Amino acid sequence: MDITWLGHSCFRIKGKEAVLVTDPCPPETGYTLGKIQAGIVMVSHLHPGHSAVDVIQGDCRVIKGPGEYEVKDTYVTGIATFHDDAKGKKSGKNTIYVIEIDGVTLCHLGDLGHALSPEMIGELGNINVLFIPVGAHSTISASVAADLVRNMNPGFVIPMHYKTADEKADLDFPEKFLKEVGIKEAATQAKLVVTRTNIPSATQIVVLDYPH
Repeated sequence: MDITWLGHSCFRIKGKEAVLVTDPCPPETGYTLGKIQAGIVMVSHLHPGHSAVDVIQGDCRVIKGPGEYEVKDTYVTGIATFHDDAKGKKSGKNTIYVIEIDGVTLCHLGDLGHALSPEMIGELGNINVLFIPVGAHSTISASVAADLVRNMNPGFVIPMHYKTADEKADLDFPEKFLKEVGIKEAATQAKLVVTRTNIPSATQIVVLDYPH
């Protein structure tokens, strides 16, 4: 499958049978998605920067919230979490999505605002690709994000929800997170191609470019 970053927490995941978009963001975030089509759209929470479903073209299945879903040989499990460390009292709820597509398991943490217990990490299972917010402020801190990466031990880690030249939100640049995981300078790439056979045994951090 091909994974491209469209800005903020929005990704386009193109598999053999389905195209998925996570947390579609409107132009107000600083990012323009262009003419994007998808069969499945997942929304982690209803804040405007993550739920702009109207920018997606075509007839798509929209998934909002916890539950188990099956669409076009793609299996999605939504797991209830919170957008803050006060059980949602400050910023509300958040949904983590575990996605099984083309024999690969992905996990999109949305705007997770708290650490995950060992029990919940166990519930998520073996993750091949982890999408994790690293810009702090409204989500987990860089140090909590780094701890999650170490505890979950995924194959690929794709940072998201951080400051860029285009991003309008008050977020940190990704360097704080990268320093926490021991990376001084990360090369960026346009997309990540993932198959069942190229998942690394040791966690690899992949920083994706925003396609201007």
